[in-house]
Amino acid sequence: MQNIFTIISGETGISERQVSNTVALLDDGCTIPFIARYRKERTGGLDETQIELIFKRNEYFKDLQARKSSILETIAKQGKLTPELESAINNTWNLNDLEDLYLPYKPKRRTRASIARERGLEPLAKLIFAQKPLDVYAEARKYLNDDVKSVEEAIAGASDINAEIISEDKSARERIRKQFAQEAVISSKVVKSKMEEAEKYRDYFDFSQRLATCPSHRILAMRRGENEGFLRVDISPNEEHSLKQLKYLFVHGKGQCSSLLEETIADAYSRLLKPSIETEFASLSKENADVAAIEVFAANLRQLLMTPPLGKKRILGIDPGYRTGCKLVCIDTEGNLLHNDNIYPHKPQEQTALAMKKLSSMVSAYKIDAIAIGNGTASRETEYFVKRIHFDRPVQVFVVSEDGASVYSASSVAREEFPQYDVTVRGAVSIARRLMDPLAELVKIEPKSIGVGQYQHDVDQKLLKDSLDRVVVSVVNNVGVNLNTATKHLLTYVSGLGPVLAQNIVDYRAEHGAFTNRKQLMEVTRLGNKAFEQCAGFLRIPDGDNPLDNTAVHPESYGVVARMAKDCKVSLEKLTDSPEMLDSVDLSKYVTEQIGMPSLLDIVSELKKKGRNPRGVIKVLEFDKNIHRIDDLEEGMVLPGIVTNITNFGAFVDFGIKENGLVHVSQISEKRIESPTDVLKLHQYVMVKVVSVDKERKRVQLTMKGVEQEF
Repeated sequence: MQNIFTIISGETGISERQVSNTVALLDDGCTIPFIARYRKERTGGLDETQIELIFKRNEYFKDLQARKSSILETIAKQGKLTPELESAINNTWNLNDLEDLYLPYKPKRRTRASIARERGLEPLAKLIFAQKPLDVYAEARKYLNDDVKSVEEAIAGASDINAEIISEDKSARERIRKQFAQEAVISSKVVKSKMEEAEKYRDYFDFSQRLATCPSHRILAMRRGENEGFLRVDISPNEEHSLKQLKYLFVHGKGQCSSLLEETIADAYSRLLKPSIETEFASLSKENADVAAIEVFAANLRQLLMTPPLGKKRILGIDPGYRTGCKLVCIDTEGNLLHNDNIYPHKPQEQTALAMKKLSSMVSAYKIDAIAIGNGTASRETEYFVKRIHFDRPVQVFVVSEDGASVYSASSVAREEFPQYDVTVRGAVSIARRLMDPLAELVKIEPKSIGVGQYQHDVDQKLLKDSLDRVVVSVVNNVGVNLNTATKHLLTYVSGLGPVLAQNIVDYRAEHGAFTNRKQLMEVTRLGNKAFEQCAGFLRIPDGDNPLDNTAVHPESYGVVARMAKDCKVSLEKLTDSPEMLDSVDLSKYVTEQIGMPSLLDIVSELKKKGRNPRGVIKVLEFDKNIHRIDDLEEGMVLPGIVTNITNFGAFVDFGIKENGLVHVSQISEKRIESPTDVLKLHQYVMVKVVSVDKERKRVQLTMKGVEQEF
């Protein structure tokens, strides 16, 4: 039997030693971010993506082994487990192949074939299947009884048995599976009685495409239409080609038996084999579409979480609106709520002068540095209104994505933070905090509610959650977390922690005050050696006892950095303040069994960063001041915009009106690209040209081809 590590190595191109070492680390309770950052010597420098791939394939094969054990036990209880069958099962590493081997032995509900067997027709079925030269009708008379009253009934029952045998034959299933893989077409038809209700699926009323080339968003759209009862979806290869493959396998001769078997093959294919393999490919294509959609969602989420923060500034957040007015909140440099109010600058109230006075007064009273405006209803009008005001101090104005703010404002997290305020205040606070530190605020919201993907409600929800949670963990640990200011929700995603330890850290801070060094983590209730090992390098303590506590250098490597400082004849503080000294250091002198050259290079690189935020610096985008609504658009206009969402078929761009425009993947670059992510990132500033405007359907088509990019 093959070694699982050998198989994973063959699949991934990663050496067997790297695979086995990585699995050993995972089994020892190490997290993916920790392994990627601090165990490069063990893994050979694998990155998070490679480690995650090993993790997933190892989990798949562990599940497969468990399934094998269950199947072997079931067949053994039936007394049908031969050494050959046991060997075949043990040496199978594909789930479909495994289920094909098991199918003839799998307990079934009562079928037409089982009823025919009960009536004693199995010997007749075997005679027909053997295709010997005989008079089938004369032979069938021998099987007439109280349950089988005619020759035709006997032959039909025998054919049912043979149809089931054909449908469960491993070679037959492999051939039909191959036909599906090579030729299958996915098609959809509208349910005629629901044509009017199904208008949003108009593109799929009479649609067909080779399954192998059908994009994930189309598959998900068709499946959603099918689930809602508007579409009928079918996956089929060429039937003539499929029947030809089966006849080649089973038909030998030209007598009565062979003719009957040909008819049986057609029945077995249409009634049993084709529906079974179609279900398999429907499931597989849906899984692949889910994976593709989730990959896009995960990439978008990563970019969103990596949005540059404004930092510790006093911010006024505005949740804009018309009839209900604009909700205002002021927060301090730590994100604490100082004040909230309402203004009504827009119709129907249009209390413009009063609104200006109140807003100006709040900016002055609370020493506001920046204003964050949610990008929902009335956003553009509110931005225009705010920019008309002359404040007594420099104030930057930003438009902030408010996707998921309503989810947060109604959540238990928000109620816990602001029990005395309603959802409107909480939503505005979330908008303000997103400008200060998007990552710290967005981790409080279920990732799929942030609205940066496609068909997030149609994909496998567990797969989506697991994938997005891994992205959040990856980003949080990549950025690092201030141990003394981080909320429980942010700490939860730190490597090695979780909800319980995160809460315990917050409780420790409340009782003992700020942490002054990483060693104090060991005093936190239930935070043991393993958790400390996993989390310490990702937690930061600015102005602590040890300057290394504010870096990604792991405590296990403090000794080697101290040796470097000693050899440079400077203090540790001096070395961290002037890391260019390390340019003349011979790192090979510090290689040990525990710390190799990859880790030493990481340490030097980290010290040279001097605390730079990997998220970059925030910028302000100015929309075209003449564009406020879809009626203002004309074909050929070139406008500045910001990428708000990326899908497999294109990117959506906000250029200052309620409706986002779509840049189809074919319109993003002069060169052919496979995916919008090859060129674009979430929140990237772009210049776009208006190609067409469908005011009835509120759709705007854009292009970037031939448009000079100013950003």
